Amino acid sequence: MSDISPTIQPLGETALVLSVGAELAAQRRLWAAWHVLEHRLPQVEWVLGMGNLTAHFDPLATPSRVVIRALEGAWTHSAGVELMPGQIITLPVRYGGEYGPDLPVVAEHAGLTPREVAEAHAAGDYVVYCLGFLPGFAYLGGLDPRITAPRRADPRLAVPAGSVAIGGSQTGIYPMASPGGWQLIGHTGAALFDPYREIPGLLGPGDTVRFVIEDIA
Repeated sequence: MSDISPTIQPLGETALVLSVGAELAAQRRLWAAWHVLEHRLPQVEWVLGMGNLTAHFDPLATPSRVVIRALEGAWTHSAGVELMPGQIITLPVRYGGEYGPDLPVVAEHAGLTPREVAEAHAAGDYVVYCLGFLPGFAYLGGLDPRITAPRRADPRLAVPAGSVAIGGSQTGIYPMASPGGWQLIGHTGAALFDPYREIPGLLGPGDTVRFVIEDIA
């Protein structure tokens, strides 16, 4: 992936975003760049995204050219960097029924049975690309293309904590009750976020998530 040329563009007057493709190899380089930047320019907030890395800064204290040089340098340094392997985390899931009311919707969209969708979903190894939206919410890459599904046209006002969902080509788990527009296909009892733990979030960038079928309603 050394031939990737990222773009750096302003996001308003107080942010710059470095963008690359959403392929896993590019995301691994972003993880490496992010780790480098966490220890540089402490006055800048570095936010890891899916296929991008954003710098939020005060232009009066830190000129944009300094931030650009830092982004470019971290990206160059990320080529060939070997990161420590992430955790492998297995989560039991109850699919369908009251736990996954949108499983039939995803099945109809895919032309599969609800059981086939659940089995396809549980068959994958998912990589945590980044965290966002809610504390502890992990954007997971690796969804079987057959079971991709559009977000709901009418988002729910309250999605239960632990809900396993599909949104486009990604899957994720709601760490706490919140509004949400992803298709709910199941539920896990695992605590994705606990502010009293030493590390509050269960999942981090680079971790691998495996789902195990506990039940299919």
